[in-house]
Amino acid sequence: MPTSTKMNTEEAESTELRQFREQWKAEVRRRREEQQVQHDTTAEPSQHKASSPHAKSHTSPRAAPPETEAKPSATSSGASHKALHTSHGQSPLSGSIARAVDIYRSAVQHEQESDLDEALRLYRQAFRLNPDVDRAYFKEEQRLQQLGRSTVGMGHRKTASASRSEGTEGKDSRTTQPAEAKESVHTHGILSKVLESFPEVLTFEPEDDREGLPINIIPAELLLYILRNLDTTTLERFATVSRKARVLSLDPSIWRDFVYLAYKPPQIPEAVTMQTIVDEYDSNYRQTYIEHPRLRLDGVYIAVCHYVRRGLGENAWVNVSHLITYHRYLRFFPDGQVLSLLANEEHQPALVIPMLKPSLRMKGFYIGDWRLEGSGVLITNLVERHPHTTPAHPAYQVHVPQPTRYNFQMTLTLRSKPLGRWNKLDLVSYESVNIEDGEVVPVPLKHERPFWFSKVKSWQGY
Repeated sequence: MPTSTKMNTEEAESTELRQFREQWKAEVRRRREEQQVQHDTTAEPSQHKASSPHAKSHTSPRAAPPETEAKPSATSSGASHKALHTSHGQSPLSGSIARAVDIYRSAVQHEQESDLDEALRLYRQAFRLNPDVDRAYFKEEQRLQQLGRSTVGMGHRKTASASRSEGTEGKDSRTTQPAEAKESVHTHGILSKVLESFPEVLTFEPEDDREGLPINIIPAELLLYILRNLDTTTLERFATVSRKARVLSLDPSIWRDFVYLAYKPPQIPEAVTMQTIVDEYDSNYRQTYIEHPRLRLDGVYIAVCHYVRRGLGENAWVNVSHLITYHRYLRFFPDGQVLSLLANEEHQPALVIPMLKPSLRMKGFYIGDWRLEGSGVLITNLVERHPHTTPAHPAYQVHVPQPTRYNFQMTLTLRSKPLGRWNKLDLVSYESVNIEDGEVVPVPLKHERPFWFSKVKSWQGY
């Protein structure tokens, strides 16, 4: 009894297998007939080249695998990208990485269609083929975007919403934004050669391609508005971030504001217009700001001077010498007022600078006028403002103007080390002027040193 049951089971299985085989053969014959009919209708001479996407199905004697027909959306998800490949040349990807990128692109398409199970399966398959398929996909998408944009024209700028719908998919739409064409900026020297080496299309690139970069979403106009609220030091630091940042920082509107804020009388002669000076630098505002002399108003110029004074010792065989240090300070104001202070080593710069205001009253403090002519700084009408101590109250100081017969004047030369800093003043002459008859007497300069600029954060520069 068990033997007959086993034989019946085997006969039933062989019958089912035979029926399945016959059905499969019939299905294969039907598909071959359909492919032959399709080949006959598309094999005309004028359309022979256009039918290249089906070349594999024409030449292959076997039918396509069932899995291929079961997923028509996955195979057709990159149609627009394939069109770009055929119209702009072949993709630089090849071999397994190209197949992995195609599978990754299909996964992105399924993810956008909320088919998460199929998307997850395709993602896993793509990463098994190549662990770096996501980076390769992002780079390929950027290349396709640039090729598609070149057909439209470099002068045409796409909006952020249009670029996301045309050239980016899935995760890439959050990390890669459309790059903008490099605008022509007016430069000279080494900088112009550096800019020539930049590509035509510039964008901010993240350190990790898988991470987003929100700054790419901000339009260039809004970035320029933000940059116009920075100071020159911060602006130049931003320019070192990337090539696009360098190009944005060269916008003439930014440097035009700096030029017209900085160069006003007494920085320039009243008879000379700022436009005349800019024309001397070929209308380059950034070059004007860097190369045209200007006094820094956001800090103080300090000269540290030394001299040696002989002392007295108890032992005649020992020579005693004292090194004396004193400081000269110069602070310039936009209205043409200048403060000059001569202080000994008891008054260190950290204590003097916060007090260096027109209301200061101490020995060696002078107030005068300044003007800039080319690279020469002329300081005139330096009058000492020192406190007067009344006899009744020796400790109480009253600010009473003292009559004086002399005032002083200084001539200095403005220099810049490095270029654009304007941080050095060389003292050329120091003279006393008799107010009554105008006689000018030079004051000997023995131990004077150049003034170097020191920035003070709390002081305004314009």
